[in-house]
Amino acid sequence: MSRRYFLDWVRIGAFALLVLYHVGMYYVSWDWHVKSPFASTALEPFMLLSSPWRLSLLFFISGVATAFLIGKVPRGFLRGRSWRLLVPLVFGMLVIVPPQSYYEVVEKLPGGYHDGYLAFWARYLAADPGFCRDGDCLVVPTWNHLWFVVYLWTYTVVLCLLRWFAPGVLARTCERLAGMFGHGIGLLLWPALLLIVLRMALVGRFESTHALVDDWYNHAQYLPQFLLGYAVAKSQPVWDRFAALRWHAAALALAAYAFIVWYFGVYSGDTVPPDGLRHVQRAAWGTFQWTAIVAIVGFAARWSPGDSAARRYLTQAVFPVYILHQTIIVVFAHNLQPFGMRPIVEGPLLVIATLALSFAGFELVRRVDWLRPLLGLARRERRPMADAVADAT
Repeated sequence: MSRRYFLDWVRIGAFALLVLYHVGMYYVSWDWHVKSPFASTALEPFMLLSSPWRLSLLFFISGVATAFLIGKVPRGFLRGRSWRLLVPLVFGMLVIVPPQSYYEVVEKLPGGYHDGYLAFWARYLAADPGFCRDGDCLVVPTWNHLWFVVYLWTYTVVLCLLRWFAPGVLARTCERLAGMFGHGIGLLLWPALLLIVLRMALVGRFESTHALVDDWYNHAQYLPQFLLGYAVAKSQPVWDRFAALRWHAAALALAAYAFIVWYFGVYSGDTVPPDGLRHVQRAAWGTFQWTAIVAIVGFAARWSPGDSAARRYLTQAVFPVYILHQTIIVVFAHNLQPFGMRPIVEGPLLVIATLALSFAGFELVRRVDWLRPLLGLARRERRPMADAVADAT
């Protein structure tokens, strides 16, 4: 089965969008680690353009890539995946993420925090529970944006358990799903219906925590996406259906998005929507979540770009850039505040600085063999494996 290069580009684009999204989080009214003095609701409609589907898309693509990776490395697969994911996770929690927590404490702790970063880092590593505001305490050490790595590893373990203890059931289920989605409108209908039901049933009961153990709504939406990607990865008729349904999916996605923006524009703050309208909004969210994925993957499959030096470079760079980017945003955003720059100037500057320093970090690490595993890169003598592993993150 040949490599699906168009999915590489979708994945690269999704992670690039993540950089823009996290810069945007600094300027919107939603809670985040640090906040701009000019934070407002102005950018929130643009944030809603990707927030329903961005992570679902990444888990779906990770499932696809995992199917191909298992085919290449059937023996010792979980051991290799654990090394490639858990080493960067631990390094990230101990070294990369702490500055995010430090500046969060500096901005949010009553009276501020004045003991300096090294003193904070020592308390962070000691799991100090004393960083509290109004009874809400910061849990440290933490993984912050690296929650995606934790969840991806957990879902990989679930998949491996299915392969070990129920291989026949898993194979038959994958075959049936590929058959179901390889013709008609099933690819557009059934996953969207599942996401609608899950959102209507669970989102009001389980807050999004990214803490793994109590994040039931997120698991309910992301694990099926990962397993679905694995199930359909090698079915050409399914990818043909993505391409065939792209315009239908795009129309549905735009309609759902327009309704979501209207809803949150009208019902914000203390304005409480009727229960029936809230359910309609949740149905629209689930619809947008899947139809946007079908449209994006479908247009990419139709375009079907091939291999290139840019694709190979960016495919390897994506995971290290992902690990580094949020800390760079937080550090720069906080330290630019004294200059009083307006978001229209400061925002693009943050994006440029984040991408430049993230890629600079990648360039440094990829040249030093012992540093490579810390950002999820395989050692240089095993470059083909590095490319494959990067695809599945």
